[in-house]
Amino acid sequence: MNMSTVPLTKFGAELLKQELQRLKTKDRPDVINAISEARAQGDLSENAEYDAAKERQSFIEGRIAELDGKLSAAQIIDPTTLDAEGRVVFASTVRLEDLETSEKVTYQIVGEDEADLKLNKVSITSPIARALIGKYAGDVVGVKAPSGVREYEILEVLYI
Repeated sequence: MNMSTVPLTKFGAELLKQELQRLKTKDRPDVINAISEARAQGDLSENAEYDAAKERQSFIEGRIAELDGKLSAAQIIDPTTLDAEGRVVFASTVRLEDLETSEKVTYQIVGEDEADLKLNKVSITSPIARALIGKYAGDVVGVKAPSGVREYEILEVLYI
């Protein structure tokens, strides 16, 4: 995979598309209205509403460009179609057991934009994801944590 493509799960790409749609159809027209209303108030040199609206507009346009770029460079991966023969790969879901505490955790390995620990989605760039990639169920991996190295056994690799 070359560096210009950004891996995204199908779900992650949907979220970015929804945000882009909202920015283009709602936020962009709203800010354009705000700018013209502020302009109608006359003197722009000390018009805080105008300045705020212009700043917001530049943020929105920047975000639209960023999302457009990400989506056009995205390599969208549907985990259900993966055939990685049991290996941990991008978009796979991994059930682990912490060998020290016997605690079981499940993580899905996703793109940086999608990572959300509350949803058990870890970024492909995170230490745990890097330790897991390429491994199989039954393997034990060591992950550097602030408290030292934690060892996890991979219980199951799922493509869901």
